[in-house]
Amino acid sequence: MKHNLDHSETVGTADEELGELKRAVIAFARRASTEISPLDENLLDDLARRLPARTPMYVAHTPKSSAEDVARVAIKVQSLGLTASPHIVARRLPSERTLRDMLARLREHGVEQALLVAGDLEHALGPFSNTLEVIATGALEESGLKRIGVAGHPEGHPAVGPAELLSALRAKQDFAVRSGIAVHIVTQFGFNPEAICAWARMLMQEGIRLPVHAGIAGPTPLAKLLKFAIQCGIGTSMRSLVKSVGAVASLTGHAAGPDEMLLGLVRGCARQACPHLAQPHVYSFGGALATAAWLRSVMEGAFDLAPDGRKFTVR
Repeated sequence: MKHNLDHSETVGTADEELGELKRAVIAFARRASTEISPLDENLLDDLARRLPARTPMYVAHTPKSSAEDVARVAIKVQSLGLTASPHIVARRLPSERTLRDMLARLREHGVEQALLVAGDLEHALGPFSNTLEVIATGALEESGLKRIGVAGHPEGHPAVGPAELLSALRAKQDFAVRSGIAVHIVTQFGFNPEAICAWARMLMQEGIRLPVHAGIAGPTPLAKLLKFAIQCGIGTSMRSLVKSVGAVASLTGHAAGPDEMLLGLVRGCARQACPHLAQPHVYSFGGALATAAWLRSVMEGAFDLAPDGRKFTVR
């Protein structure tokens, strides 16, 4: 009888732990942002129906789009009750006038958030080669923006050293203090949640207190992920993932899917005490509707955890 009682208590404890983990994942997912490109403009009505009101929706400045395209789509996103966050890509801005006109148009239509990144063009189209040069114009302080995201690179950057990356984040934190604009970090997507949590903790130890929005890849086929990883310079975790796809991934600390990434981030954040790891940012890689449907299911708790708590399946 005692053995049965002990077994019952063990099962009860395991169920409670899974329930607590599920609640933590739901809470984390409900703070998530996602993204589209101007090519997804015709999907916006469907996306607004699938996602909760005020969900942050980033609008990427893709190679074949202009700043005007990004602004137009962001304004539509905002009008549909989502929170638009258009990309401002320094190297894709042909002039300071383009920057100021874009900001003025966004302000006129109530857009209060943007993502500021340097961009990957080898040669800038105009006067800006990095984000600090955009900040130096003073245009952002005058823009009416209340929140600005900046890029974070947990695995490093192929063209910029670690010390320079840290220095740039410190400069952006100083900008937040003097401007009153809330600045947060949006990381590149990766596949090692423990490494992202460790990186966020390292920032805190270095005195960088900006909230970190951890980038994860949405439900995307592996072949497509490989293509985007190469384009984005994701190195270490992608190579490791390719070697450890499937069951082996959990043994190497890498996540093979967005469910494993979310679970890993929730666990890692709790274990490594990373209060600045604030929320996930889910990259869609051209699958905006599928990503939105997956994210909504997670937000609503419409998923089933595996018994070991390392994966889940949306219903």
